[in-house]
Amino acid sequence: MYAWVLMGEDKDLGKFLNFAELQFPCMKMEKYKEYEKDVAIEEIDGLQLVKKLAKNMEEMFHKKSEAVRRLVEAAEEAHLKHEFDADLQYEYFNAVLINERDKDGNFLELGKEFILAPNDHFNNLPVNISLSDVQVPTNMYNKDPAIVNGVYWSESLNKVFVDNFDRDPSLIWQYFGSAKGFFRQYPGIKWEPDENGVIAFDCRNRKWYIQAATSPKDVVILVDVSGSMKGLRLTIAKQTVSSILDTLGDDDFFNIIAYNEELHYVEPCLNGTLVQADRTNKEHFREHLDKLFAKGIGMLDIALNEAFNILSDFNHTGQGSVCSQAIMLITDGAVDTYDTIFAKYNWPDRKVRIFTYLIGREAAFADNLKWMACANKGFFTQISTLADVQENVMEYLHVLSRPKVIDQEHDVVWTEAYIDSTLPQAQKLADDQGLVLMTTVAMPVFSKQNETRSKGILLGVVGTDVPVKELLKTIPKYKLGIHGYAFAITNNGYILTHPELRPLYEEGKKRRKPNYSSVDLSEVEWEDRDDVLRNAMVNRKTGKFSMEVKKTVDKGKRVLVMTNDYYYTDIKGTPFSLGVALSRGHGKYFFRGNVTIEEGLHDLEHPDVSLADEWSYCNTDLHPEHRHLSQLEAIKLYLKGKEPLLQCDKELIQEVLFDAVVSAPIEAYWTSLALNKSENSDKGVEVAFLGTRTGLSRINLFVGAEQLTNQDFLKAGDKENIFNADHFPLWYRRAAEQIPGSFVYSIPFSTGIVNKSNVVTASTSIQLLDERKSPVVAAVGIQMKLEFFQRKFWTASRQCASLDGKCSISCDDETVNCYLIDNNGFILVSEDYTQTGDFFGEVEGAVMNKLLTMGSFKRITLYDYQAMCRANKDSSDSASGLLDPYHAFLAAVKWIMTELVLFLVEFNLCSWWHSDMAATAQKLKQTLEPCDTEYPAFVSERTIKETSGNIACEDCSKSFVIQQIPSSNLFMVVVDSSCLCESVTPITMAPIEIRYILLL
Repeated sequence: MYAWVLMGEDKDLGKFLNFAELQFPCMKMEKYKEYEKDVAIEEIDGLQLVKKLAKNMEEMFHKKSEAVRRLVEAAEEAHLKHEFDADLQYEYFNAVLINERDKDGNFLELGKEFILAPNDHFNNLPVNISLSDVQVPTNMYNKDPAIVNGVYWSESLNKVFVDNFDRDPSLIWQYFGSAKGFFRQYPGIKWEPDENGVIAFDCRNRKWYIQAATSPKDVVILVDVSGSMKGLRLTIAKQTVSSILDTLGDDDFFNIIAYNEELHYVEPCLNGTLVQADRTNKEHFREHLDKLFAKGIGMLDIALNEAFNILSDFNHTGQGSVCSQAIMLITDGAVDTYDTIFAKYNWPDRKVRIFTYLIGREAAFADNLKWMACANKGFFTQISTLADVQENVMEYLHVLSRPKVIDQEHDVVWTEAYIDSTLPQAQKLADDQGLVLMTTVAMPVFSKQNETRSKGILLGVVGTDVPVKELLKTIPKYKLGIHGYAFAITNNGYILTHPELRPLYEEGKKRRKPNYSSVDLSEVEWEDRDDVLRNAMVNRKTGKFSMEVKKTVDKGKRVLVMTNDYYYTDIKGTPFSLGVALSRGHGKYFFRGNVTIEEGLHDLEHPDVSLADEWSYCNTDLHPEHRHLSQLEAIKLYLKGKEPLLQCDKELIQEVLFDAVVSAPIEAYWTSLALNKSENSDKGVEVAFLGTRTGLSRINLFVGAEQLTNQDFLKAGDKENIFNADHFPLWYRRAAEQIPGSFVYSIPFSTGIVNKSNVVTASTSIQLLDERKSPVVAAVGIQMKLEFFQRKFWTASRQCASLDGKCSISCDDETVNCYLIDNNGFILVSEDYTQTGDFFGEVEGAVMNKLLTMGSFKRITLYDYQAMCRANKDSSDSASGLLDPYHAFLAAVKWIMTELVLFLVEFNLCSWWHSDMAATAQKLKQTLEPCDTEYPAFVSERTIKETSGNIACEDCSKSFVIQQIPSSNLFMVVVDSSCLCESVTPITMAPIEIRYILLL
């Protein structure tokens, strides 16, 4: 019925796009032919490429490791020469007190003048690159003799800090975390309290410290929940368990068993085994801690038997850490020493260490617990208040470190990727500029003094941070192709770097996802259902793997289906493995051109030329005097020979010069268009742009910068549309997957809930040869006003093929609805302007459903394993609140007050007080929590150019016709508006949370 609207003349609908083609001279092949003898197409050897990249990373990591090793040697030498002096008086630079004055204007004690100056290498934070300073935890005394002596002998590290920075100017923070609790940091910086006026940082709780200080371990935690543990004792016990969990990392395995007359696994589904101590598991167990309550009689013998059996069985499976094993016993007393149990399971080898934590002030049963710990190479400690928990829990780490210390095992450890939040002011800066992922290389520092060497005394841990972006600089993005990327994972399969890693979510401001540091490779490369790629990389193998992938772009709204070849190998000297993904077709080929330096330099001088800021053409970090240079400025200086110390990628720069020369004519073309007012008289086209495979960009404005409708487009903050360290611009990637010579049109998606845009972007790719094996050498595009684009469309749709040019019916008729949609089903033009940017299936569900049935469009199911879902949370101030250290402190104050009258009411008052806290009003609040989701994306079938159909509805028949607009990704759809077909449910792209059912 409505076929005439589309088929009067194919040209009529295509004509409205001609205005876009005027902006694309497409860098005619004649320019390439001038250099044909100097042009070569090479197939990329993926295996050799990944091996070379791994070697580059190995050298970079080794450089950082050597800096840490020098710190270890200096620290151990300084301590060896030092004699402890209990009366030592030493004024050091306290990071909290520096530059602070009293009311009389005098510097505070330990707060001398400390010169600070903003430094761009350290995110423009005020630092002192000549000296380090010292942070002491809030709960420790600044002038404790142990701390003063440690600060005194570690002062000698200043010289090594500075020397390391001179040798490797790319280094950032270097530090020494003392076993006594103080933290020496270089460069020196002032520490500011957080919004609560608190500095809760303790270096001994950081993963880099724990990993370096101890070996991987299997741990069973036994918690006494007998009746005598009621009240605050149970609260302290829960906090102790929580603090122990904080000290466990991804290489550790654990379980928690509560006991009275019976055994109660905190997670009943995990009886008789151990689980990996990753963040998800630890948080899951923490939630279950709240369900523990005290009653009955404590039968410790049953619990010990169970713990030894679990550790023995788990060790025999070859799973777990296959290293240290320990039982953590948290109780308010033991009536026996249980030596028969230890004789049965643990003597004489004593492979399982026993750590005992006596809860409460009473010491009646302390001797039994001390004996158990000492007889099994463990440690005993008493925890009387919540404030004592953290310091006492940390003691077990020093015991577990003794074998490494005695054997002098200076193992280098690398952490998984994490976002640093050590400094509150750095955190605030990160909120403004974007948080930075990093990894830490660390090594333990041991005492070498003769009187302590046999005892295995750990002095602390030294380390330095390595931003993940430093790794990306070693990766030549131009050799990976448009869709190619490099990624790295840890020995546990967690992502160190991957373009699909999303550590942040937005709700008002950027926030870290709770599980951002433990995203598994299988959660981003989810098409590998059998984990072939993941397992090979975890096992540090070298090889190749191929699979079809569905890569989402444009904020997850669109999908590109392609086949990737993965190449992988290990990075020696680290726990990391490196992978490279290359897309088949044009992504497997590399194009080389050649021009003279003089030609290239001339065309690089144009003011509209820019290069990818995050690509490493030249290393501007090696020398301080180069850090202010942009990559383009560095290249020009390098080519002119004015900076002999600059180290640059000669091969990449040669290709940049070629692209500059070949793309130069487009500037003259754009200038002629700008001068020819008739071509863009109403200023509908606002900006034209070009990008090449080397990260070179050219931008031409047809309106003043202040008149641009989209002020953010192609700016540094518009990450999806500029060249980044890990991906090409969106308009480049999408154009590369279209048929050569065709144009991709789209409306940018906003980050808000409702997508409403007022511009249209169009782009097309340029291939050297008209075949799949030819590399895509560039892409060009324009951005125009949406109103201008729509006006062109409506004008074209009213042109008819009849002799008199009149239309018997048109899109203006009330009986039809006309739409212009793209190949992913999003509306660019509709008679209802508010539908612009909406998914067509939400507006015309019946038609979209029919198009799917007919095969004109196909649905692709996607998965997001890094999603955040809304959940209702109980916001009561029950025992879970006490696990927060500040709530814990308040509870401790209340407990002290209770102790004053304890002789009157014994546990009753304490129990009443805490039950009162647990009985506060239950309120539900919505929070965002990590979840897995499934959602659809839609893609048009390229071979279907035109189709029509009828839909049988309840009381009418709905007709429609769809036709592809030539040389574009657009379709015009005309729908009968008289038949509403309301019984058909709209098709949405809303994600659905995946709920997992645990089968017992």
